[in-house]
Amino acid sequence: MADAPSRAHWGNAGALIGPNAVLQMAWAMEATIGAAAAREVLEVAGIDALPSGEAMICEGQALRLHQALVMLHPEAAKDIAVAAAVGTADYIIANRIPRFAGLALRWLPAPIAARLLMRAIERHAWTFVGAGAFTVTGPWHFTIDRACAGDRTAPPDTLFRWYAAVFARLYSRLVRGGSGCTGAAPDPRYPLRWHYRIAPVTADAARARAVPPERGAIRQSRAPKSAAPRPPASASPPASRVPS
Repeated sequence: MADAPSRAHWGNAGALIGPNAVLQMAWAMEATIGAAAAREVLEVAGIDALPSGEAMICEGQALRLHQALVMLHPEAAKDIAVAAAVGTADYIIANRIPRFAGLALRWLPAPIAARLLMRAIERHAWTFVGAGAFTVTGPWHFTIDRACAGDRTAPPDTLFRWYAAVFARLYSRLVRGGSGCTGAAPDPRYPLRWHYRIAPVTADAARARAVPPERGAIRQSRAPKSAAPRPPASASPPASRVPS
């Protein structure tokens, strides 16, 4: 069996993200490479049991999972990340965005809906970017930079592709159908600073048409009493994430 990615090398120990970053990846793996192979990836990533879904998780779990998947199944990793991203976006729409707000976004002209959606995402970026930096450069453009996260090992590209596919799905369902999201690190001096653009789907855009994964046979764990609860839809970052 492959060696597990060192836990000390992945993510900020104090940075928390939503559990779907791991749950949807696990279910997408199970649907694509099978339950046995998915369990092996989880084992290599040092994930003994899936999150309960009721509490935030350490971002290192998701980073190690991407690394282990790329290491063991490089050919399937991108498709799995995209499917997991679609599942994550669908969960956000169903559970984290008030129904009236979702209807309003779909009704509004795309430029206005895009501005409102991006503003809401910016307020909650800490729940998915962890110790990384999320910067909005317009209603259709944003940047994710993990250079400030303190990762001793660079995350694989599948993580950044996952971000793109989440946004593609959100914008396709809430702002403008057929939206895609392209991302790249154009400056070789900053390989962990990815710039993204949301636009109608093209050949190189992250498509939002993948089927979201269903819950598989791999069981979730119960949330420990000391676990940090999922924040409400209007939550702000914890004090440790607010600049002083």
